[in-house]
Amino acid sequence: MSSAESCGEHASQGPADDHGETSVTTAPGGRFSPADLVRTALSPRMLVLLVVVVVVAVGCGALGRWQLERAQERGAQAEQHRIDELTSAGPVPIGDVLAPQVGMSGALVGKTVSVTGTFEDGQLLVEGRAHAGLTGYLVLSPLRVSDDGAGGATWADLSGPPVLPVVRGWVASPGDAVAPAPGTVTVTGYLQTSESVGTGMVGEGITDSISSGHLANVWGGPVYSGYLVQSASDPADPGAESLALLDRPRLEGSDGGLNLQNLFYAVQWWIFGLFAVGLWLQAVRDESRAERDDDAFTGWEALQPRAEPEPAPTSGDASPARDDERA
Repeated sequence: MSSAESCGEHASQGPADDHGETSVTTAPGGRFSPADLVRTALSPRMLVLLVVVVVVAVGCGALGRWQLERAQERGAQAEQHRIDELTSAGPVPIGDVLAPQVGMSGALVGKTVSVTGTFEDGQLLVEGRAHAGLTGYLVLSPLRVSDDGAGGATWADLSGPPVLPVVRGWVASPGDAVAPAPGTVTVTGYLQTSESVGTGMVGEGITDSISSGHLANVWGGPVYSGYLVQSASDPADPGAESLALLDRPRLEGSDGGLNLQNLFYAVQWWIFGLFAVGLWLQAVRDESRAERDDDAFTGWEALQPRAEPEPAPTSGDASPARDDERA
């Protein structure tokens, strides 16, 4: 065996214990096992530090949850404020908020608008609509818009003035439906989004949905993507006696509304809690490494060969030298 191999063997083996077994010693800087980490983590010093970290992490988690609840609360308040403004505000010209053949935003649902135009032929009944506990029909009339409050700028690039679907009211049977007023009329009401396409025409003058795509095929010309639910008309609607006006539906705020600022604070607190746990884990790792290096260095140092001291010269060895000096 070479001297290098012998040295390496001695560097890896420690002194024998009481049972004659040889312990293994790692040189400083070697790897350590998970058992080393567990032993260090269960030391009194690290357990005390763990208690502090748990308190900090739980506190950060609680503060993060509180900020999340605040984000939900403030988001709901903002949504309710938007709804209150939407329903309490007076009518605005439809041209200020919606253009023909442009997708209608859900934020405009319930918005009160006014528009001027002329009702054309082609009135439809929308079947299967409930009102006051009864099932009947919505009376849907095409209004050819002449004044949207924007001077016609919203349809300047279209083929002509657009058609706005107007729900004038509800009737129990088709025979109760009355034709709209002739001539120019100003209608006030609230906006609703276009419905998905249904079956289409299910009978003479009867449809099953208020779909702008379907209505464009029936009435022709540019059509608004939403429709107006009439609440007032000037001059008065001839069918006022037989038509039941629809109440404005109760608008519900979105359930998932969150205030972004509070949501950001919540995430911050949760990150702080995780950071505290990470610091403790790093402290355990560093402490375990330090203990391992100290133990390994002590054992490794003990195995290093020691230089034997030179023996002191004896009197017998010194006499020949003195004899030589005399000579």
